[in-house]
Amino acid sequence: MESVEGLLRRLAPQVLGAVVRRYDDFAAAEDAVQEALLAAATTWPNGGEPDNPLAWLIRVASRRMADQYRREDARRRREVIAASWSLHPPDPASGDDDTLILAFMCCHPSLTPSSAIALTLRAVGGLTTRQIAAAFLVPESTMAQRISRAKAQLKAMREPFALPALERRAERLRSVLHVLYLLFSEGYASSSGPDLARTDLSGEAIRLARRVRAALPEDPEVAGLLALMLLTDARRPARTGDDGELVPLADQDRRLWDRVLIAEGLAVITEALGRGQMGEYQAQAAIAAVHDQAGHHADTDWSQILSLYAFLERITDNPMVTLNRAVAAAMACGPTAGLGLLEGLRERLGEHHRFHSVRGHLLELAGDTQGAIVEFRAAAAGTANLRERHYLTTQAARLAIGRRFGR
Repeated sequence: MESVEGLLRRLAPQVLGAVVRRYDDFAAAEDAVQEALLAAATTWPNGGEPDNPLAWLIRVASRRMADQYRREDARRRREVIAASWSLHPPDPASGDDDTLILAFMCCHPSLTPSSAIALTLRAVGGLTTRQIAAAFLVPESTMAQRISRAKAQLKAMREPFALPALERRAERLRSVLHVLYLLFSEGYASSSGPDLARTDLSGEAIRLARRVRAALPEDPEVAGLLALMLLTDARRPARTGDDGELVPLADQDRRLWDRVLIAEGLAVITEALGRGQMGEYQAQAAIAAVHDQAGHHADTDWSQILSLYAFLERITDNPMVTLNRAVAAAMACGPTAGLGLLEGLRERLGEHHRFHSVRGHLLELAGDTQGAIVEFRAAAAGTANLRERHYLTTQAARLAIGRRFGR
């Protein structure tokens, strides 16, 4: 049975979409919906869920909107409107269709890309400010200010709640795709919490990616992103053990991989690459395809993966890409080559736990056990995901015991 928390997270963007559609005020609606979600979280566990949770949330958010308008402006016109809203709450039936509209709305070209993406992750993905800040590698306070400014800008623009015309969607598409990518990434490898993954987020990202592709079937990057999600999500059944512990790619039982998703992902990326316009999502999907097509970890074509990461690094200049390229270089050319690529990367990634994790892995391959222990411990201290922390702590302990007994 779905938990109250999971249900609220799933319904949140539908509620927000319905309220924004009716009242045409994103900032106020977002606050009202947050209050409604809080009310549900505190009353449903003891009093039971209503027969129609979506309608309940929309109704409560609508009342909050009416109360807010009464407080802010006591003029007769506002009172009449507020009364009308209370008597005629919006029809929740349209909620299922509003999430994609929210994504394009939050990715308005007047907003900076970083602000648009952060706002969309909050409104559509239901991510916390802390989770969004972690994805952008910035302090939580900085991200809170960024989201607040974006909400104020969106309110001032008063844009109609509807999908933009086809010719205007392209200017927002890059931000929308990046949002879906981050949403999927947070779902596949949660930045915090007791579980390694959040399938509600990754599943929602895949659902929305399918909808974007249906709306823009000729765009190869849309197809590339969908293929990347499918090919990556196909490995999820083998990514955790019986107790939920992390199982690294090299140790996964590939018989558990979802072959239906792999087949679909391969078909989608093959079609996209056939257009001869490879972008960053197609490149990442191609890398995922190389992994998924290898029958065993030892059969992986690391040289091809290394070339794809080099291309990806040239077009994105993303430090996380460089980090992954270092792993590919180590597998293709030896650990020294991978460690060489990490030089200077600490300045760009700071104390990010993935940097320490990769460096620990490469130092172990190079025979520097003590250095690997230090890095694994630093990585464990830097992650807020309990499953990942346990895995990294275990790696450090394994090497320490082996070193102690001369193994």
